[in-house]
Amino acid sequence: MDPRSPTPALRALRLCLHLLMAALLVLAALRTETAAGVTAAAVTGAVYAAGALLPAVRSSQRAAAVWLLALFLSWLALLWLTPEGLWLAFPLYFLQLHLLPGRWSLPAVALTAGAAILSYVRHGAALSPGVFIGPLLGAAVAVATVLGFQALYRESERRRRLIDELISTRAELAAAERHAGTLAERERLAREIHDTLAQGLSSIQLLLRAAERTLPAGSPAAGHIDRARRAAQDNLAEARRFVRALAPPGLEHGSLAGALERLCATHGTSGPEGSGEAEGAGGPDGAGEPAGTGGPVGTEAGGGSAGADGTTGPRVRFSVSGTPVELPTPYEVALLRIAQSALANTVRHAAASRAEITLSFMAGSVTLDVVDDGTGFDPAAPRPARPSAEGGFGLPAMRSRAESLGGVFTVESAPGQGTAVAVTLPLPDPTTATGTGAVPASMSGAPSPSPSSPTALPTGA
Repeated sequence: MDPRSPTPALRALRLCLHLLMAALLVLAALRTETAAGVTAAAVTGAVYAAGALLPAVRSSQRAAAVWLLALFLSWLALLWLTPEGLWLAFPLYFLQLHLLPGRWSLPAVALTAGAAILSYVRHGAALSPGVFIGPLLGAAVAVATVLGFQALYRESERRRRLIDELISTRAELAAAERHAGTLAERERLAREIHDTLAQGLSSIQLLLRAAERTLPAGSPAAGHIDRARRAAQDNLAEARRFVRALAPPGLEHGSLAGALERLCATHGTSGPEGSGEAEGAGGPDGAGEPAGTGGPVGTEAGGGSAGADGTTGPRVRFSVSGTPVELPTPYEVALLRIAQSALANTVRHAAASRAEITLSFMAGSVTLDVVDDGTGFDPAAPRPARPSAEGGFGLPAMRSRAESLGGVFTVESAPGQGTAVAVTLPLPDPTTATGTGAVPASMSGAPSPSPSSPTALPTGA
């Protein structure tokens, strides 16, 4: 009669209970020798039918308790008039255990068993062990059956919730993978357009400029070459717009410094801790003037002490040193991705209380340092051949990004001494880049390291 799980099995059990109750009532009415006994059986059947048909009995625990009380009283009247009513005790056990809360169901079952035993004495049966064993054994079987069913029901519900959570998690994972795949494809297209189309148009523009300089004055080809050069320049600007549109979302509305500042702010409430804004590179392309020249500026995001499970993030400080310059889009993408990956490792694994991201602009290179005061590790220790369930591709991926741009990637760490990750990229030569923001194809040499090697924050500082 409980509507919480209208499964086919439960509906079959209800039907069997109804049939058993009806059969026992008919048997009691046929075997009784008095009209009063038949009337009591009919009244008990009517009360039972009313409870089976009324929705309030199935939806309200109070209504169910009132109905069970009326059914119990009508059964007591039947039991007083005829011993045949004794057999109705067994279905009553199941009803009481099923509809009443635990603190009331067991006393009700005990009271019903006691009434059944007393009915033996009332109708002149000799006292024997069977008088007590029969009703008590029926009550024990009913209790064991209902408790076992409830345990199976709870286990089934637990598994159902687990399956629902698994399905939801798989859907979220699939959505995350699709999003990551979309971002990866955008970055790939940006690199392809930059490395092929933009570089080719830049070379065409340089060759046309050289051809203009070699033409004699008043040459009729000068106008055609000038128009071709302007067309190449316009298409190069369009290619750059495509590259910027395909850049990571963090770089869509600001400079690399601004994207790194927002990355730090996601780990707490950001507040200024310097004289200027970290996003000092100006507009979306990072071509504006810095807020301060030569001096570091920064912000710090508060997050508190970090746990190894990443539930509480470290306090993350971001600072910029040197004079920010416009970087090619592949540089900004690589540095942002390395910072994201390194900071994610800090939050998830380092149990750090503080972390610091520093973006340093120097004469011929740009350096990104990510330092924390966490547990640290041994970089020389052998790494697993396959990534664990928690990752394992982070450091190789960061190193690959840096080396693909001719940069140097270093990791300094020791158990209990924190970790420092540094990547240094050589700045493109402005005389060969011709102001296009392109990365020269010849850039493959190792850059000069940062003037100050990254040092881990002191543990516990």
